[in-house]
Amino acid sequence: MSTVVKVDDVSMMFNLSSEKIDSIKEYFVKAIRHELHYQEFWALKNVSFELEKGDSIGIIGLNGSGKSTLLKVVSGILKPTKGKVETTGYIAPLIELGAGFDANLSARENIYLNGAILGYDRAYMNERFDEIIEFAELQDFVDTAVKNFSSGMVARLGFAIATMNIPDILIIDEILAVGDYKFQEKSFSRMKKMIDSGATVVFVSHSIEQVKEICKKALWLEHGNVKMLGDAQTVCDCYMNEIGRASCRERV
Repeated sequence: MSTVVKVDDVSMMFNLSSEKIDSIKEYFVKAIRHELHYQEFWALKNVSFELEKGDSIGIIGLNGSGKSTLLKVVSGILKPTKGKVETTGYIAPLIELGAGFDANLSARENIYLNGAILGYDRAYMNERFDEIIEFAELQDFVDTAVKNFSSGMVARLGFAIATMNIPDILIIDEILAVGDYKFQEKSFSRMKKMIDSGATVVFVSHSIEQVKEICKKALWLEHGNVKMLGDAQTVCDCYMNEIGRASCRERV
Protein backbone atom coordinates (compact mmCIF):
# COMPACT_ATOMS: atom_id res chain seq x y z
CA MET A 1 0.00 0.00 0.00
CA SER A 2 1.19 3.53 -0.78
CA THR A 3 1.64 6.21 1.88
CA VAL A 4 -0.71 9.15 1.27
CA VAL A 5 -0.13 11.12 4.51
CA LYS A 6 3.23 11.42 6.23
CA VAL A 7 3.59 13.68 9.27
CA ASP A 8 7.26 13.79 10.19
CA ASP A 9 8.33 15.24 13.57
CA VAL A 10 5.91 18.18 13.28
CA SER A 11 5.86 20.98 15.83
CA MET A 12 3.70 24.13 15.71
CA MET A 13 4.45 27.26 17.70
CA PHE A 14 2.32 30.39 18.11
CA ASN A 15 3.37 33.73 19.58
CA LEU A 16 0.78 34.73 22.17
CA SER A 17 0.59 38.20 23.67
CA SER A 18 1.74 38.16 27.27
CA GLU A 19 -0.08 41.37 28.17
CA LYS A 20 -3.60 42.74 28.02
CA ILE A 21 -4.23 45.23 25.20
CA ASP A 22 -7.52 47.16 25.41
CA SER A 23 -7.76 48.62 21.92
CA ILE A 24 -6.45 48.36 18.37
CA LYS A 25 -4.92 51.82 18.78
CA GLU A 26 -2.95 50.66 21.82
CA TYR A 27 -1.77 47.60 19.88
CA PHE A 28 -0.40 49.66 16.99
CA VAL A 29 1.24 52.20 19.29
CA LYS A 30 3.02 49.42 21.18
CA ALA A 31 3.97 47.72 17.90
CA ILE A 32 5.51 50.94 16.52
CA ARG A 33 7.44 51.42 19.74
CA HIS A 34 8.50 47.74 19.79
CA GLU A 35 6.84 47.37 23.18
CA LEU A 36 4.82 44.25 22.42
CA HIS A 37 5.78 41.19 24.43
CA TYR A 38 4.99 37.64 23.41
CA GLN A 39 5.38 34.20 24.85
CA GLU A 40 5.82 31.02 22.85
CA PHE A 41 3.01 28.49 22.86
CA TRP A 42 3.75 25.09 21.33
CA ALA A 43 0.41 23.67 20.12
CA LEU A 44 2.13 20.59 18.66
CA LYS A 45 5.38 18.96 19.69
CA ASN A 46 7.22 16.37 17.58
CA VAL A 47 4.11 14.68 16.14
CA SER A 48 4.73 11.85 13.67
CA PHE A 49 2.48 9.31 11.94
CA GLU A 50 1.84 7.81 8.50
CA LEU A 51 -1.36 6.80 6.74
CA GLU A 52 -1.74 4.51 3.76
CA LYS A 53 -4.45 4.56 1.12
CA GLY A 54 -7.74 3.54 2.74
CA ASP A 55 -6.51 4.20 6.29
CA SER A 56 -8.71 6.04 8.80
CA ILE A 57 -7.42 7.70 11.94
CA GLY A 58 -9.27 9.39 14.78
CA ILE A 59 -7.53 12.23 16.61
CA ILE A 60 -8.65 12.34 20.25
CA GLY A 61 -7.76 14.39 23.31
CA LEU A 62 -9.11 17.06 25.64
CA ASN A 63 -9.88 20.60 24.49
CA GLY A 64 -6.67 22.49 23.77
CA SER A 65 -4.63 19.34 23.13
CA GLY A 66 -3.79 20.36 19.54
CA LYS A 67 -6.32 18.34 17.54
CA SER A 68 -7.62 21.14 15.30
CA THR A 69 -4.13 22.55 14.82
CA LEU A 70 -2.92 19.16 13.63
CA LEU A 71 -5.74 18.94 11.07
CA LYS A 72 -4.92 22.41 9.76
CA VAL A 73 -1.27 21.43 9.37
CA VAL A 74 -2.15 18.19 7.55
CA SER A 75 -4.57 20.01 5.23
CA GLY A 76 -1.98 22.67 4.40
CA ILE A 77 -3.80 25.60 6.03
CA LEU A 78 -0.92 26.03 8.50
CA LYS A 79 2.77 25.51 7.82
CA PRO A 80 4.50 23.72 10.69
CA THR A 81 7.19 25.54 12.65
CA LYS A 82 9.32 22.39 12.54
CA GLY A 83 9.09 19.12 10.68
CA LYS A 84 7.21 18.43 7.47
CA VAL A 85 3.96 17.04 6.12
CA GLU A 86 3.70 15.13 2.84
CA THR A 87 0.34 14.30 1.26
CA THR A 88 -0.58 12.63 -2.01
CA GLY A 89 -3.76 13.39 -3.94
CA TYR A 90 -6.80 15.62 -3.54
CA ILE A 91 -7.67 16.75 0.01
CA ALA A 92 -11.25 17.60 1.04
CA PRO A 93 -11.03 19.47 4.36
CA LEU A 94 -14.11 20.08 6.52
CA ILE A 95 -12.47 21.92 9.36
CA GLU A 96 -14.41 25.11 10.08
CA LEU A 97 -18.19 25.41 9.89
CA GLY A 98 -19.14 27.49 6.86
CA ALA A 99 -15.61 27.73 5.48
CA GLY A 100 -15.76 28.43 1.74
CA PHE A 101 -19.35 29.69 1.90
CA ASP A 102 -20.53 33.24 1.22
CA ALA A 103 -23.22 33.81 3.84
CA ASN A 104 -25.05 36.30 1.64
CA LEU A 105 -25.44 33.82 -1.22
CA SER A 106 -28.05 31.07 -1.45
CA ALA A 107 -27.37 27.36 -1.13
CA ARG A 108 -27.65 27.10 -4.93
CA GLU A 109 -25.09 29.85 -5.50
CA ASN A 110 -22.72 28.46 -2.87
CA ILE A 111 -22.77 25.03 -4.49
CA TYR A 112 -21.58 26.51 -7.78
CA LEU A 113 -19.10 28.78 -5.96
CA ASN A 114 -17.55 25.85 -4.12
CA GLY A 115 -17.53 23.81 -7.32
CA ALA A 116 -15.53 26.55 -9.03
CA ILE A 117 -13.10 26.71 -6.10
CA LEU A 118 -12.62 22.94 -6.38
CA GLY A 119 -11.96 23.26 -10.12
CA TYR A 120 -15.27 21.93 -11.49
CA ASP A 121 -17.09 23.71 -14.32
CA ARG A 122 -20.77 24.65 -14.25
CA ALA A 123 -21.81 21.76 -16.49
CA TYR A 124 -20.32 19.25 -14.05
CA MET A 125 -21.96 20.93 -11.06
CA ASN A 126 -25.28 20.88 -12.90
CA GLU A 127 -24.96 17.08 -13.02
CA ARG A 128 -24.24 16.80 -9.29
CA PHE A 129 -26.57 19.55 -8.05
CA ASP A 130 -29.67 17.47 -7.28
CA GLU A 131 -27.57 14.80 -5.54
CA ILE A 132 -25.94 17.41 -3.28
CA ILE A 133 -29.24 19.04 -2.33
CA GLU A 134 -30.92 15.69 -1.70
CA PHE A 135 -28.10 14.39 0.51
CA ALA A 136 -28.01 17.68 2.45
CA GLU A 137 -31.81 17.51 2.82
CA LEU A 138 -32.18 21.14 1.75
CA GLN A 139 -34.77 20.80 -1.00
CA ASP A 140 -36.96 23.51 0.56
CA PHE A 141 -34.06 25.93 1.11
CA VAL A 142 -32.21 25.90 -2.22
CA ASP A 143 -32.64 29.64 -2.78
CA THR A 144 -32.35 30.72 0.86
CA ALA A 145 -29.29 32.72 1.90
CA VAL A 146 -26.85 30.62 3.91
CA LYS A 147 -26.76 33.32 6.62
CA ASN A 148 -30.29 32.21 7.51
CA PHE A 149 -29.28 28.56 7.90
CA SER A 150 -28.84 26.82 11.23
CA SER A 151 -25.39 25.44 12.01
CA GLY A 152 -26.70 21.95 11.25
CA MET A 153 -27.91 23.01 7.80
CA VAL A 154 -24.53 24.57 7.03
CA ALA A 155 -22.77 21.39 8.13
CA ARG A 156 -25.02 19.24 5.95
CA LEU A 157 -24.38 21.39 2.88
CA GLY A 158 -20.62 21.47 3.50
CA PHE A 159 -20.39 17.71 3.92
CA ALA A 160 -22.53 17.02 0.86
CA ILE A 161 -20.33 19.21 -1.34
CA ALA A 162 -17.03 17.90 0.05
CA THR A 163 -18.05 14.28 -0.46
CA MET A 164 -19.84 14.54 -3.82
CA ASN A 165 -16.73 12.81 -5.18
CA ILE A 166 -14.44 10.43 -3.31
CA PRO A 167 -11.37 12.47 -2.29
CA ASP A 168 -7.97 10.91 -1.74
CA ILE A 169 -7.93 12.40 1.77
CA LEU A 170 -10.99 13.50 3.77
CA ILE A 171 -10.30 15.66 6.85
CA ILE A 172 -13.15 16.32 9.29
CA ASP A 173 -13.00 18.34 12.51
CA GLU A 174 -16.11 17.94 14.70
CA ILE A 175 -18.25 19.54 11.99
CA LEU A 176 -20.80 16.74 12.13
CA ALA A 177 -21.32 17.25 15.85
CA VAL A 178 -23.79 20.06 15.09
CA GLY A 179 -25.99 17.90 12.85
CA ASP A 180 -28.90 15.76 13.99
CA TYR A 181 -28.42 12.07 14.77
CA LYS A 182 -30.09 10.90 11.55
CA PHE A 183 -27.79 12.96 9.36
CA GLN A 184 -24.73 11.91 11.37
CA GLU A 185 -25.55 8.26 10.74
CA LYS A 186 -26.02 8.95 7.03
CA SER A 187 -22.70 10.81 6.91
CA PHE A 188 -20.85 8.04 8.73
CA SER A 189 -22.28 5.52 6.29
CA ARG A 190 -20.94 7.58 3.39
CA MET A 191 -17.56 7.90 5.08
CA LYS A 192 -17.35 4.12 5.52
CA LYS A 193 -18.12 3.61 1.83
CA MET A 194 -15.44 6.16 0.92
CA ILE A 195 -12.88 4.33 3.08
CA ASP A 196 -13.85 1.04 1.45
CA SER A 197 -13.29 2.74 -1.92
CA GLY A 198 -9.76 3.78 -0.93
CA ALA A 199 -10.20 7.22 0.64
CA THR A 200 -8.01 8.09 3.62
CA VAL A 201 -9.87 9.76 6.51
CA VAL A 202 -8.50 11.94 9.31
CA PHE A 203 -11.26 12.50 11.84
CA VAL A 204 -11.51 14.57 15.02
CA SER A 205 -14.36 13.84 17.39
CA HIS A 206 -15.11 14.04 21.10
CA SER A 207 -17.29 10.97 20.60
CA ILE A 208 -15.06 8.00 21.32
CA GLU A 209 -17.74 5.64 20.03
CA GLN A 210 -17.71 7.42 16.67
CA VAL A 211 -13.94 7.09 16.47
CA LYS A 212 -14.16 3.36 17.24
CA GLU A 213 -16.90 2.94 14.63
CA ILE A 214 -15.23 4.85 11.80
CA CYS A 215 -11.49 4.60 12.36
CA LYS A 216 -8.93 1.81 12.17
CA LYS A 217 -6.31 3.85 14.06
CA ALA A 218 -6.33 6.53 16.73
CA LEU A 219 -3.86 9.17 17.87
CA TRP A 220 -4.19 10.55 21.40
CA LEU A 221 -2.86 14.08 21.84
CA GLU A 222 -2.08 15.60 25.24
CA HIS A 223 -0.75 19.17 25.45
CA GLY A 224 0.45 18.91 21.85
CA ASN A 225 2.36 15.66 22.44
CA VAL A 226 1.51 12.20 21.14
CA LYS A 227 0.37 10.32 24.21
CA MET A 228 -0.48 7.15 22.29
CA LEU A 229 -0.77 5.94 18.68
CA GLY A 230 -2.20 2.58 17.64
CA ASP A 231 -5.37 0.73 16.74
CA ALA A 232 -8.53 2.70 17.54
CA GLN A 233 -10.00 0.26 20.05
CA THR A 234 -6.87 0.09 22.21
CA VAL A 235 -6.09 3.82 22.16
CA CYS A 236 -9.70 4.84 22.83
CA ASP A 237 -10.02 2.40 25.74
CA CYS A 238 -6.79 3.71 27.31
CA TYR A 239 -7.97 7.30 26.81
CA MET A 240 -11.32 6.63 28.49
CA ASN A 241 -9.60 4.82 31.37
CA GLU A 242 -7.33 7.84 31.87
CA ILE A 243 -10.27 10.26 31.76
CA GLY A 244 -12.15 8.06 34.21
CA ARG A 245 -9.26 8.04 36.67
CA ALA A 246 -8.91 11.82 36.43
CA SER A 247 -12.62 12.23 37.09
CA CYS A 248 -12.38 10.00 40.15
CA ARG A 249 -9.42 11.99 41.50
CA GLU A 250 -11.39 15.23 41.11
CA ARG A 251 -14.28 13.82 43.15
CA VAL A 252 -12.08 12.55 45.98
